[in-house]
Amino acid sequence: MGNVWNMNINCEKELTLAVISGKWKMMILWHLGNEGTKRFNELRSLIPDITQRMLTNQLRELERDLIIHREVYPVVPPKVEYSLTEHGKSLLPILGAMYQWGKSYMKVMQKHDETMECRPSNEKTIPQYLGVNKK
Repeated sequence: MGNVWNMNINCEKELTLAVISGKWKMMILWHLGNEGTKRFNELRSLIPDITQRMLTNQLRELERDLIIHREVYPVVPPKVEYSLTEHGKSLLPILGAMYQWGKSYMKVMQKHDETMECRPSNEKTIPQYLGVNKK
């Protein structure tokens, strides 16, 4: 998405979803919000499945949408750090609520996992996707 100002937004909820939608944006925001300022490679190591190109795109979109700040230091080699803006920090309670909802929902899904036997064998289960060992 990126740059929500160029989009046709009909309501506040749609705007919020447009800003945080994207496969990796919430993970990026979560790490910046809970762990503070990070450099590109630090974020990349925290989100191992993201490609360099995708991380670059998601960071650019969040920067254009005024959610993160990109600080470039005039040194060689270049040093760039990412942090949340005040508007970005205001998303943390929302992300926290989504985390709690997901945690609760995962428990429900784990209890009913036997009903998901029709899942293709190469598709990850919710616990596998999140790196949780199934008991």
